[in-house]
Amino acid sequence: MQGSTHKSIALIIACLSSFSNAFMTTAINIALPSIGREFAVDTILLSWAVTSYLLTITMLLVPLGKAADIYGRKKLFLYGSIIFTLASLLCAISPSITLLIIFRVIQGCGAALLMGTAVAILSSVFPPGERGRALGISLAATYIGLSAAPSLGGILTQQFGWRSVFLVTVPLSLLLVILVIWKVKEEWADAKGEKLDYTGSLIYGFSLTALIYGLTLVPQMWGTWLIISGLAGLLLFIHWEMKVINPVLNVRLFSRNKAFALSNLAALTNYTATYALSFLLSLYLQFIKGLDPQSAGFVLVSQPLIVALVSPFTGKLSEKVEARVLASWGLGFIAAGLVPLVFISTRTPLFIIVASTMIIGLGLAFFVSPNTNAIMSSVQRNYYGVASAALNTMRLTGQLFSMSIAMVIFALNIGQAQITPENHHLFLASLRTIFIIFALVCSGGIMASVARGKVNSPAESPLLPPS
Repeated sequence: MQGSTHKSIALIIACLSSFSNAFMTTAINIALPSIGREFAVDTILLSWAVTSYLLTITMLLVPLGKAADIYGRKKLFLYGSIIFTLASLLCAISPSITLLIIFRVIQGCGAALLMGTAVAILSSVFPPGERGRALGISLAATYIGLSAAPSLGGILTQQFGWRSVFLVTVPLSLLLVILVIWKVKEEWADAKGEKLDYTGSLIYGFSLTALIYGLTLVPQMWGTWLIISGLAGLLLFIHWEMKVINPVLNVRLFSRNKAFALSNLAALTNYTATYALSFLLSLYLQFIKGLDPQSAGFVLVSQPLIVALVSPFTGKLSEKVEARVLASWGLGFIAAGLVPLVFISTRTPLFIIVASTMIIGLGLAFFVSPNTNAIMSSVQRNYYGVASAALNTMRLTGQLFSMSIAMVIFALNIGQAQITPENHHLFLASLRTIFIIFALVCSGGIMASVARGKVNSPAESPLLPPS
């Protein structure tokens, strides 16, 4: 099961999946202004082309991660590849913003299946001494996708229209389907025989949807009630998961395993503070600086490129240096990179934008791979699927919070209006407020990262629930 062939195939499949998902997640940010002009929609509705995708993945990731442990990680990974491929084609032919958002939801279903299993498959194949390097390579593939997304997405949008951004991932997705069917034999169903917690999954999904949708309706009273309902639902979810025999998310991993809990909290704050940057800066570069999609893409490529180059090094380094040290430094770099963006204006030189995003990219490289290794190394083998899903849930929840913060500030400052020269000053004021919030969130993440302490191996940790 841990022979060299299986390792190489698992790594190739994980890297292809990471690249495709990362490219799709980021490339659409460059295409958003073009989508908005074609369908004549305001900024808040336009942002749902991104948020609907993230919300769907976040809703499904935890239950599907557990389902993969029960029914087999290969099987669900294959289903995800097929759904993702078909949904990408549907997005490319969308005749309206409404259908595009619906097809993005379907695409999110496929992505959730992929994300909920990829890291778990890697952790199943690679032993602890090699896992950090494998995760670093997989992370590098993610950021190669993120690196290619701004420039390639800009070129595609400029030369062939925004629909080509969705079409370009189809061949890679088809290759992924072929490789899984042809080369992967194991199912890795380490929790086979357990029952899936459908009730908890439904509570979780409805609660998260109410919370995120409510944030987009602020300051309306209906939005406030949805937010309260969502928070109450999440508390109900935690209560339910504490008493059910086979929980979809073993919350005791958070209450009994300090390193696992705080590493996930650090991940949540990291993605909350960084994800919406490409969305916001894409709007800034195209609407305020007047750049075309291709030029804006080349400006934004610096951040993911730095991460792609440095991540393999930090992944290997995380096997020798405590994650607490590396990840805390990473969050510090991110906070430092956010500070210049707090003062963004019409006169801000492009080199300031590039320098800031490069510093943030360096911080992400120092944070993500060591933090991922810390999370996966702190749990026992039969919890890999759940741990992988929990990590990805923190990432996607952070990304959702990041987009929600942006939407709330835009709603308060601009309302449901398109970005025009008449409200550029309101748009810039919104950006400055958002970046201040992001810097404060990142500072909180540093404290969580430092407080996690040394990560024990699963065998050493008395805080884990029994297998």
